Amino acid sequence: MLEKALKEIQRGSSEIIDNERIEKLLKAYFEEGKVYTVKAGFDPTAPDLHLGHTVLLQKLATFQKYGAKIQFLIGDFTAQIGDPTGKNVTRKTLSVSQIQENAKSYKEQVFKILDAEKTEVVFNSTWINALGASGMLSLTTTYNVARMLERDDFDKRYKSGTSISISEFIYPLLQGYDSVHLQSDIEIGGTDQKFNLLMGRHLQRAYEIGKEQSVLMMPILEGLDGVQKMSKSLNNYIGVADEPNEMFGKILSISDELMWRYYELLSAKSLDEISELKINVDNGSAHPKRVKEELAVEIIERFHSLKAAEEARLEFQRVHSESQIPTELDEFSIDAEVWIAKALVECKLSPSTSQARRDIKQGAVKINQEKVSDEQLQLLEGEYVLQVGKRKFAKLKVI
Repeated sequence: MLEKALKEIQRGSSEIIDNERIEKLLKAYFEEGKVYTVKAGFDPTAPDLHLGHTVLLQKLATFQKYGAKIQFLIGDFTAQIGDPTGKNVTRKTLSVSQIQENAKSYKEQVFKILDAEKTEVVFNSTWINALGASGMLSLTTTYNVARMLERDDFDKRYKSGTSISISEFIYPLLQGYDSVHLQSDIEIGGTDQKFNLLMGRHLQRAYEIGKEQSVLMMPILEGLDGVQKMSKSLNNYIGVADEPNEMFGKILSISDELMWRYYELLSAKSLDEISELKINVDNGSAHPKRVKEELAVEIIERFHSLKAAEEARLEFQRVHSESQIPTELDEFSIDAEVWIAKALVECKLSPSTSQARRDIKQGAVKINQEKVSDEQLQLLEGEYVLQVGKRKFAKLKVI
């Protein structure tokens, strides 16, 4: 059982620091029933989570299967500073009201994956506010500027003459201090968080709490393009709050190669089950599209329901396999004759008229299921079903 647990915990990880300690914690759980703690911090900088965030949540759920109590840390204090990781400029701070609203939505979303009874939700403002000026100054003495500048993003910004605020130096110290206060046994995070995660080990040693947390780092999940990391700003994301039909279509749009990456990092299937699926695809006994549909159904069931997932599958097949129009469409109206490119923007099918014209040139635009080739087309009075690509539809009424 210990070997199986270690295999599942190590699954998909990029790097583990002090794996021996993790093994000891698991052994103590199996032999003596001892519970251990695993911390993961999330700064509530946006109202919704996407599947990239759930890579860590899935790993936390795996730890819960094997005796862990999860310390789900909402960085309501640190979000006011803004994590400088990977940033080439100082990040704008958020208001307290924004942070509180975002934190509320996080709590609603995470328990679709985590077991609430084995999770402690904590806010780091609780202990950081209690530090006071004296405690904060004491914290800053535990690390020096030279070592802080060894951090890759700080080093690049310093050498290029780009501004670095003092608050950004403090951020890693505060994240590390979270591990001191919580006395975490393990902390997990993305590979881009390595400096901050190691800070937790350093500060636990500096504050002499009697332990140094192990660190497990997960890779950054690629977005729908298979190249860039999943991000709302890059519009290559699948949101956990996306509607089932939209979620299904997005998952089916990923490449066959990327599908296996998503299975490894997002699916609850065992490694043996995934290996069997790969073998079946390779020998031709299973079609990649059907295997991708299984993944889509699993993920949609997690955030909605099995019924919603099956309905999304049927709707996708009806629209894409049978070239039919979706049963439900967003409806828009325009008061006068309108240029097709402007109509696509007004119906939220294209972000700009220039992009709309490119879509038309590429043959991606249809009106009432007929391909459009005229970029200057004017839509007169009437009702139209507009389509861009395979997944974007809208109904337009020109009055």
